[in-house]
Amino acid sequence: MKRTTLSLIAGATALAAVTGFAVLTAPEAATGTTARAAAQLPVERTSLLCPKPSTSDVAETAYTSFTPVTEGTGDSGKATLVAATGSGGNGGNGEDGNKGTDGDGGKGTEEPAKPVLEPKEAGKPVTGSVDGADAPALVGTAGGTLAPGWTVQQTTEIDAGTGRGLLGTDCTAPDTEFWFAGASTAVDRTDYVHLINPDDSAAVVDVELYGKDGELETTVGDGITVQPRSGEPVLLSTLTDAAETDLTVHVSVRSGRVAAAVQALDDKLGGDWLAPSADPAGSLVLPGIPEDAAGVRLVAFVPGDTDADLKVRLASPNGQITPVGHETLHVKAGMTAAVDLGDITRGEAGSLVLTPTSTSAPVVAAVRVVRGKGDDQETAFVPASRPVGTRASVADNREKGTTLAVTAPDKAAEIKVTASAGSEGGTEVSKTFSIKAGTTQHVEVPVPSGLKGTYALTVEPVSGGPVYASRMLRAGTDGGTGFTVQTLQDDRGTVAVPETRQDLSVLLR
Repeated sequence: MKRTTLSLIAGATALAAVTGFAVLTAPEAATGTTARAAAQLPVERTSLLCPKPSTSDVAETAYTSFTPVTEGTGDSGKATLVAATGSGGNGGNGEDGNKGTDGDGGKGTEEPAKPVLEPKEAGKPVTGSVDGADAPALVGTAGGTLAPGWTVQQTTEIDAGTGRGLLGTDCTAPDTEFWFAGASTAVDRTDYVHLINPDDSAAVVDVELYGKDGELETTVGDGITVQPRSGEPVLLSTLTDAAETDLTVHVSVRSGRVAAAVQALDDKLGGDWLAPSADPAGSLVLPGIPEDAAGVRLVAFVPGDTDADLKVRLASPNGQITPVGHETLHVKAGMTAAVDLGDITRGEAGSLVLTPTSTSAPVVAAVRVVRGKGDDQETAFVPASRPVGTRASVADNREKGTTLAVTAPDKAAEIKVTASAGSEGGTEVSKTFSIKAGTTQHVEVPVPSGLKGTYALTVEPVSGGPVYASRMLRAGTDGGTGFTVQTLQDDRGTVAVPETRQDLSVLLR
């Protein structure tokens, strides 16, 4: 037998060993058989990253982890949330001073950092807490039964100083691109973009800023290195000399992956986390503007080359209405536009619905919401959101101070809302609600019977059109102005897995 033939056989054998003989089923046109749809199976691993909560010595931060029960996940799983103890950045070491592997080949000399959270079962929240200004960014992973739909809420209370109030954010999965509409470099704002790298190699990130006249010239926005398994807060005012009231921040990753969030702190109006906007799209929904909002400021940006003209509608409990004097918004390509909508909700639940007047152009958007009066005012943000999809959860709900807003912008819908068992006790309970087309409803949030501690809410559409939702959490139980808003978006707890079969003939083609 010739050497060439032997080489081909050896190569085919090696390839078979690597692929395990698994290939995609051939399409119907090629085989003459009926193609089967990909199966939806639970994800087996989930990563979440939490930003450094605060630089305030009086900050008190609570973490709440929750995984909804998902069929087909088996009986075992593990999840941990630990300090981002990699080299560089502002991740630093955990409060216990332990060190792990530095991510650059160095070897830690002590035991790994103690987890802030270590959930053991799905369906029940687990809580943890840290205090002060030294709390680092966190890196979390979940596998097995704890992976599908895993969510972690980070909630920080700050009693005094710049950004005082209630600051909340969902810990997010790493990605390669993020858009934030609503940041600022004004003199009364101190805004940071937090970048967290979960991997064992450095990530290189570009941060672009867009104001009312277009992209701003930045000093060190290109090629920011985020060290392995660390967090890097970047003060926006160090990137540019321009004092812009309304900014859009674009985070793009050259190499690696990161999670990103903007911390917006105001000298007089408190502060909160600004979560990433939904991907640029022609139509957007910003769900759950509080009924007692004293001020609502809409910020929008067009990343493409075509201007956008948007219809502005408020989905109220009685249907969609047009705010007087703000029927449309014109957004020039590459520029950030903003408009004050005042007390647009007028004492009723509401969501903003943005649609193109004619030609569609991709847009990102968010609203800044202010509650309270005089010196007792607080700020939160509602970014454009993805739909709830198959299922969405939000953790750290309290017996009092939790409000769930749900909107069905196009078609009526029916949803199921489940309140989990409490973190310290209580029994799960579910309720079903009908949402009329074009409306936003503050649904009566179910509370676990015998609740002790905090609980999670899970929203699942039952029928009808797409729904969007957000949770508002108020500080304390006295109706104070401290508040934060988190949108509920599809948890992507399942993934489409195409059917495979053994086919040795592929090695001979």
